[in-house]
Amino acid sequence: MERIENHLVGIDQGDVVLFSDFENGGDMWTGSGERERRRAVGFGEAFNRPPMVHTSISLWDVDTKSPVRIEVTAQNVTTLGFDIVFRTWLDTRIARLRVAWLAIGEVANEDDWRIY
Repeated sequence: MERIENHLVGIDQGDVVLFSDFENGGDMWTGSGERERRRAVGFGEAFNRPPMVHTSISLWDVDTKSPVRIEVTAQNVTTLGFDIVFRTWLDTRIARLRVAWLAIGEVANEDDWRIY
């Protein structure tokens, strides 16, 4: 469990179109085997320390002729942002994908003392 030491909790969220490969014949739609897409996301303001980040698929448009194999994660989480990482493999074909994210963590208080 993440314990937040500060009484100020920041929540930031967003929804990112990760790709739309159907229109341009991209590899998520036409390819096979292991494939990956990454997208850097910045927070609206900095957290005191790296927040907890949750990702989920908010839109998927997939070919159902084969099993749907999908992994979506948050990686490289810092106080300023993170990377959304999407992976698929084998013969899964994905036309387009959108990912929602939610970051929860400790934020600065205007009364905090900063000693340099």
